[in-house]
Amino acid sequence: MLNVIATGGKQYIVRSGQKLKIEKLEVNEGGKVTFENVLLTADDDGSNVQIGTPYLAGAKVSATVLKQGKHRTVRVEKFKRKVRYHKVHGQRQRFTEVQIA
Repeated sequence: MLNVIATGGKQYIVRSGQKLKIEKLEVNEGGKVTFENVLLTADDDGSNVQIGTPYLAGAKVSATVLKQGKHRTVRVEKFKRKVRYHKVHGQRQRFTEVQIA
């Protein structure tokens, strides 16, 4: 079963058993999460397609939280030549890894 879900301001194409890193959710590891913002459902061969306007009523996708973590450091660098201005800032975005049921 193929689904398109919306979470964290993004849309993801998911299948059963797939592991996925999404924006951080406040759920403990091993917990269950349900995505109710389902945009599209279809069979694996592309038949029986249902498209929501914008979401499908009554459609849900459940998942298990595998871990909470942080991505690699992203360096943001500001530099202006001739004025000796140089600033480096790093950031690590938090994520939640889930496995679609």
